[in-house]
Amino acid sequence: MKFEEKHDSYGTSIGKGQPDIGEKPQANGKSVANGEAEVCRKPEANGKQSMSGKSLNTYTWKDIQRHNQETDMWLVIDRKVYNVTSWAHKHPGGPRVLSHYAGEDATDAFRAMHLDLDVVQLYIKPLLIGELAPGEPSQETNKNSQLVEDFQELRRLLESTNMFKANFRFFFLYLAQILALEALAWLILWNFGSSWTVTLLISFLLTISQAQCFYLQHDIGHNSLFKKSKWNRLMHKFVMCHLKGLSTSWWNHQHYEHHVKPNIYPKDPNIDVGPLFLVGELQPVKYGKKKIKYINYEKQHLYFYWVALPFFVPVYFNLQTMKVMYLRRHWADIAWVTSFYIRSFITFGPFYGLFGTVLLIHFVKLLESPWIAYVTQMSHIPMKMSQEENQDWLTTQVLATCNIEQSFFNDWFTGHQNFQIEHHLFPTMPPHNYHKVAPLVRSLCAKHGLPYVNKPILKAFGDIVRALKKSSALWMDAYYNA
Repeated sequence: MKFEEKHDSYGTSIGKGQPDIGEKPQANGKSVANGEAEVCRKPEANGKQSMSGKSLNTYTWKDIQRHNQETDMWLVIDRKVYNVTSWAHKHPGGPRVLSHYAGEDATDAFRAMHLDLDVVQLYIKPLLIGELAPGEPSQETNKNSQLVEDFQELRRLLESTNMFKANFRFFFLYLAQILALEALAWLILWNFGSSWTVTLLISFLLTISQAQCFYLQHDIGHNSLFKKSKWNRLMHKFVMCHLKGLSTSWWNHQHYEHHVKPNIYPKDPNIDVGPLFLVGELQPVKYGKKKIKYINYEKQHLYFYWVALPFFVPVYFNLQTMKVMYLRRHWADIAWVTSFYIRSFITFGPFYGLFGTVLLIHFVKLLESPWIAYVTQMSHIPMKMSQEENQDWLTTQVLATCNIEQSFFNDWFTGHQNFQIEHHLFPTMPPHNYHKVAPLVRSLCAKHGLPYVNKPILKAFGDIVRALKKSSALWMDAYYNA
């Protein structure tokens, strides 16, 4: 795959890629590390290492694919085979993320979701049990090896041109915007009192602040700000827990699952919205054939306006946060979220009292909710939903996501999530670089015949409802005619 040399606004050059991370496979598929070939031994039945010196067990894809259960998880990264079963509960992103790739090649997902691969290698090295046999391809046979190679070349190209390097000025202005809006709301209260007119005005300002805070925490949660994960985690606590009053642990676990298997039943928690909504083509037919009718699904597109838009943030987000924090005893999150309410009572309590401050907090969440609901759902609900097909990383992400046309307003209103395709392909990339890599991603999709959907924002809003109406029609046909 050949890329033309390009220059971005910071003067960096996008040209030839650098050598791949990890070992470089020879033509015969044999891994070479530091120029020394490894001696292969016959695998043991239990998947444990039987190593003498540098020898490694070898496995076929048929061997690996048998270990695809939550109680028995093997996965492949750069042709190396890892048994992550006993370690999965320690995984910072949650055990389910690993189980979603059990029995599969996880190379591109591994690179996409981790910031410092050298550090991560220290954790997974003890889990190494072998490697792919020399005659085995680097990916499962159902995957297009040329497409995978082209995508990996693109990633190397972006890494070599600093597309994963954060612009601190961008993030500083983002945070300054949020804090300035909160400070302005307090100053207005201090000078003009707490009349209904003033309350509505400051609620509007706080809504903008909270929505932008949601986008900022999303980016920091993907480790796109600092080079060290620990600093990203600390900043994420500050923004998500202290400024928004929501749990980072809840958000990260469900959001990472969504990222690795978007729009795939039942692995993506974001499309598991039953029994209130039925989305895609599979779930409505399943409910219809089983004569399941918890609500009148013929009108679910109307419920989106009545239920999803106003209650997405104040009810769903809050309830999920409380459930995860207290049931799983995430004490750090509890402390940080408590600081959000303490700060709110100190700031607004003198004007509204305890009960009035609680009402103000939830009124702002009610106003924020339609904004967040539209932005988070418009890129996925109208797209393809399926059961696991074990496709390559590029295909999996592109088929499940779409972009929204770029403009200054769209970038700001969506927190740069209008470049949802680029974000899903490269989650740790800072959002200010999405527009620079979008032409290369579009070119790669065109080369391999993959759709690259880019639509106006108002059409994207309408497509959510049209997709829900289509799903309800499938349910009705299966319910009344099957």
